[in-house]
Amino acid sequence: MLNVVLLEPRIPQNTGTIGRLCFAMSARLHLIKPYGFLITEKALRRAGLDYWKDLKVYEYENIQDFWDKNPLDDRHFFATTKSKRAYFEVDFKQNDFIYFGREDAGLPEDLLKKYEKKNINIPMKKTARSLNLANCVSIVAYEVLRQNFSSFEP
Repeated sequence: MLNVVLLEPRIPQNTGTIGRLCFAMSARLHLIKPYGFLITEKALRRAGLDYWKDLKVYEYENIQDFWDKNPLDDRHFFATTKSKRAYFEVDFKQNDFIYFGREDAGLPEDLLKKYEKKNINIPMKKTARSLNLANCVSIVAYEVLRQNFSSFEP
């Protein structure tokens, strides 16, 4: 089961949409504080529809709290525009962790530098700064599912 990790998400509609995606593909959603919204916010619930109550969602006070409960190893990957390695060049496993950063800033530079060999990107033209966070999660998550489809349990 894929683990989608959102580090300090800022936009409730994106988080709700990602939650809905995670529910549909039986993935776990890990949310690392601080958020830019309240979990009870109407926009989050609207985007997540009625799936939010059945979603496997976990909350953490900070990234260290997350790593205390999900130790960092070679199955953690960091999505960033700053990498040259495309997400489809990775041999993903069923229980991998894919990190996505804030909508306005991405993942922290020190984190990306420290784990540079685990960085992945979504190819796009040079003049595009980024894609919508929910779209990014969808693109990478479904590649993980495609590579592990024989293990998928709907």
